[in-house]
Amino acid sequence: MSIELNFFSPVQPIKNKLFDAIGINVFIKRDDLIHPIISGNKWRKLKYTLKKAVTQNKTHLVTFGGAYSNHLLATSAAAAQFGFKSTGIVRGEQVENDTIFLCKLHGMKLIFVDREKYRDKQTLFNQYFENNQEAFFVDEGGASPEGAKGCSEIMAELPEIYDHIFSACGTGTTAAGIINGIYNLNLPTLFNGIPVLKNGSFLQTEIELYLNTYHPFKLHTDYHFGGYGKTTPELLAFIKQFVADTGILIDPVYTGKMLFAIYDLAAKNYFKPGTSVLAIHSGGMWGILGMKDKF
Repeated sequence: MSIELNFFSPVQPIKNKLFDAIGINVFIKRDDLIHPIISGNKWRKLKYTLKKAVTQNKTHLVTFGGAYSNHLLATSAAAAQFGFKSTGIVRGEQVENDTIFLCKLHGMKLIFVDREKYRDKQTLFNQYFENNQEAFFVDEGGASPEGAKGCSEIMAELPEIYDHIFSACGTGTTAAGIINGIYNLNLPTLFNGIPVLKNGSFLQTEIELYLNTYHPFKLHTDYHFGGYGKTTPELLAFIKQFVADTGILIDPVYTGKMLFAIYDLAAKNYFKPGTSVLAIHSGGMWGILGMKDKF
């Protein structure tokens, strides 16, 4: 079984009067264009995970997420495309929404569990699939060394060297992969992570779990807007203006917070004149359907 997607993820400039006034060049890597559903870091984190499943002769992907999880949806689509069965163990009460509908459409079976039981994912996997030799555990969000390996490949695709690279951070896997890529290529680039969860400094440890060798990076923990899945009128206004100005769709959970941070840091003179900045668009845009009522 071949686990590959043929894609081209371009780097595009972001033009803005603020950036011109400061004298910095800002770009965005459009990983959202990798695939309509298996997009951005969702594909990068699944690529080597699926290859590992194949080497172990596993044919049934079992993974985890909330009712609006981009990872659940991406896994369901990847399973359908590459010939796996899939099951999603969903946190919280049983609901119907756009994400759940699309997961089911791709053949994913769903098991809803209460939030307390959901905390112990390995026990849940064992409860339902311990005797199923076909089942393969895929952690929430695709967090794994294989996921970090897939994300590290971003760096080799870049057309030039950037002073700063920014990415939203949820589990830390994407961040670790990018940092590994920076280290492997011996680049003078600083990785800047934007934790989307409140009190996101804990991600320092999570990122270090997947680093091949420690390499300096920076977390900006003040752009969570109240926590995971939380928004403010200021963030929503920024997203609407950004999309209208650029034609690039971003979401309130991940990419919106990351790009807001870049604009805010630029306004606060975080970047020296002549600096080049690259934002990683981590895809997962279907999740915005769960937040339509906020706009």
